[in-house]
Amino acid sequence: MMMSMADQDLATPDTAAPIRQRSAPEPAALRWRRRLVVLGLVLAAVNLRPTVTSLGPLLEEARADLGMSGTVAGLLTSMPAACFALFGIAAPRLARRWGPGAVVCVGLVAITVGLTVRPLMGGTAGFLAASALAFAGIAVGNVLMPVIVKRWFPDRVGPMTGAYSMALSLGSAVAAAVTVPMTDALGGGWRAGLGAWAVLAGVAVLPWLMLARDRTGQAAATAPDPAPAPDSAAAPASAVPARTRITKSPTAWALAVFFGLQATGAYITMGWMSQVFRDAGVSASTSGLLLAVTMVMGVPLAFVLPSVAARLRTQGPLVAILGAFGLSAYIGLWLAPAEGAWVWAVLLGISNCSFPLALTMIGMRARTAAGVVRLSAFAQSTGYLLSIPGPLLVGALYQHTGGWDLPIALMAGLMLPQIAAGLLAGRDRAVEDEI
Repeated sequence: MMMSMADQDLATPDTAAPIRQRSAPEPAALRWRRRLVVLGLVLAAVNLRPTVTSLGPLLEEARADLGMSGTVAGLLTSMPAACFALFGIAAPRLARRWGPGAVVCVGLVAITVGLTVRPLMGGTAGFLAASALAFAGIAVGNVLMPVIVKRWFPDRVGPMTGAYSMALSLGSAVAAAVTVPMTDALGGGWRAGLGAWAVLAGVAVLPWLMLARDRTGQAAATAPDPAPAPDSAAAPASAVPARTRITKSPTAWALAVFFGLQATGAYITMGWMSQVFRDAGVSASTSGLLLAVTMVMGVPLAFVLPSVAARLRTQGPLVAILGAFGLSAYIGLWLAPAEGAWVWAVLLGISNCSFPLALTMIGMRARTAAGVVRLSAFAQSTGYLLSIPGPLLVGALYQHTGGWDLPIALMAGLMLPQIAAGLLAGRDRAVEDEI
């Protein structure tokens, strides 16, 4: 057990050294499980976005084949947020019953099945239903990834959040970049291009099959942490009853709004940005590459940003910087979408790193693993619920105006409350103290 700061101040060099020397090495079995968890986290994260980003470059072809209107296409781009809200809120209860590993495993199976079945559907309703199945699988992964990190790597929340956020961004970028070339290589049909991503999802299931059978540490991941000693300064915060409503926490609400608004921007980008560029005269393959650039910007930044954020007492400055990049990108898209396309794609990619920042803040705004479970479920489910109207409204505005001026103005306008909510969410406090 680590000494308190007071104990360390009182200890002499002769007494402190033996304590460090007596630290038991980590058992080999635990080291192996941790490595398996890391592999599982990375593979799962890679598969949490291709369901969405692979569709954007092929949305025009899918719409034409399925007879899908612009409003229904807007509904499709809103579906991820709706499913993440509805199914994400059930993730903690499922994890308590079956363990987070088992729930993530089932979620990856749902992604695999949904991606396999979706291209086989001949109508819009079936296509939406299969997509919803995949989105439901993604939802539980979204909520439980921070929980698994907090339990297995409590002293490395920033780096591990960065690792799976980087993998998530990589999966997003690769799907956006290679879907059109892969579709051409498979014969030019959009159905084959979308269905191919089921193979990657199936691979991600394999390590979770082993982790799902290992209940060690999993059920505990959603149980309250051991109560501290009565004289501990953290006792009042950690002793908050589990039934206390997290909705009493202003920080939880600020995180939910921040998460929801950044998700709105992200899913508008993933669902519609390729179409913005195509309507500006950019080819389908280049539009896919531009979306890939936006996604790939998150690969290095998603790894670095959580570590930087974890070292800061407040994350407000990072929120403001990312928001400024987003506003600059939207202004550029409004003025010259094709001429500065590569610049706007880079700026949007930097702005979209609000997602790993939000995940990091979820891990930092609660003191215990149980607190992170509740905060993650609330912030993500409420946030995704708030983000549902955005992509749908963009689709409706695009269909009724025939252009992108109003939709882009809407995106830029939403960036302002996102920055405000992020400044509140980034303050140095814990939700247990507030409830």
